[in-house]
Amino acid sequence: MLEIHTEDNGDYTLIQPSGELDAYTVGTFRESLARLATGGDLLIDLSRVSFMDSAGLGALIGGIRLSREADHAVAVACDRPVLVRLLHTTGFDRIVPVSESLEEAEDALLAE
Repeated sequence: MLEIHTEDNGDYTLIQPSGELDAYTVGTFRESLARLATGGDLLIDLSRVSFMDSAGLGALIGGIRLSREADHAVAVACDRPVLVRLLHTTGFDRIVPVSESLEEAEDALLAE
């Protein structure tokens, strides 16, 4: 099961998925990102994601692409070593800042 919490912080929208982000739940995440991508800068906090497969990674990349096409910045926070390793191994961290804390991700987002 996947739950998605969103919060408008004025300067950006915080998106916090919680649970497994996989082929079975990715639709909800993809829809949320598509809806929010054109509205402003995004900070995506993956710290509550217990598992992410290639479908989840694809949805994440797609949401970032939509946001950038709308001229908005994106940053990712994640303190889960397995997910951080996945983001680094796939080169994801070369297209968007990946930070281990929400505060560092917020600083990276606001610096863009």
